[in-house]
Amino acid sequence: MKKDTKHTRADIVNRSLNYIYKYIDTNITLEELAKLNSVSKYHFHRIFKEETKENLSDRISSIRLQKAANLLITNKYSTISEISHLCGYASHTSFIKAFKKRFFYTPSQWKNGEYKNFSKNFLNLEENFHKQFKNLNPIIKVVSTRSCAYIRNKGYDKFALSKSWEKLLAFAYENGIKNNTQIGIYHDNPVISDYKDCNYIAAIEVDSSFVPINSISKFEVIESLCAIFHYEGIYGDIAKLMTYIYHYWLPNSGYEAKTLPAYAIYHQNHYLEGYETFNLDFYIPIRVV
Repeated sequence: MKKDTKHTRADIVNRSLNYIYKYIDTNITLEELAKLNSVSKYHFHRIFKEETKENLSDRISSIRLQKAANLLITNKYSTISEISHLCGYASHTSFIKAFKKRFFYTPSQWKNGEYKNFSKNFLNLEENFHKQFKNLNPIIKVVSTRSCAYIRNKGYDKFALSKSWEKLLAFAYENGIKNNTQIGIYHDNPVISDYKDCNYIAAIEVDSSFVPINSISKFEVIESLCAIFHYEGIYGDIAKLMTYIYHYWLPNSGYEAKTLPAYAIYHQNHYLEGYETFNLDFYIPIRVV
């Protein structure tokens, strides 16, 4: 496959996934995404399936359900209907059916605490682990939009993520991108999804005029009110931090989560050679209840 062809195909997939995540509350269609990429429906669907190994409809459904499952945990003041609409479900009945098929519980059961039984399959957390975070108080402020160059990853495997970060920083060096801010985007909650199924983005901040090339794509971290947690730890501690935020802090905070993904800005990136620990600020996009 020619380099230009490989870049075009990657750009189509990345542009489409960014669009899906951004507009997950709407009815996203094949026609819409094909038009976004200036290709035919057939051509788009074939590229998407070949590059992601998934059907478009399955990927959209998976994203909707992951977002809904997370909001049902964090947003205790929102009704199930409100959450289903935020995640793009026009029918309450279809949402309940799809949710139970995916998570084995109804949205009501999940919201009332059954997610804790489900999450035991993914995280082996010591009892009362959350107490180590009890003095962790976030800063609440509006965070401006950031333009980013990035590499998309499937799974939270440390070795694979390290290779992506190496490649991204090598790209930055070759293209004269200096003093770059390193940003990790966490699309999925490890309380809900197995590590191997979680979607992660390794990104560096770039000027808004940046034009993506080769296997590097571009997107924006959207402006939002955020809760910002400063934390230092080792590989695996981010999952604990996310669990604390989603299970304990958010439901009692007076704020609710948005469908926008959480992200970390690394001051010390444990995915890079020479670092066993991380030092970061973790951003959760929120809204006032």
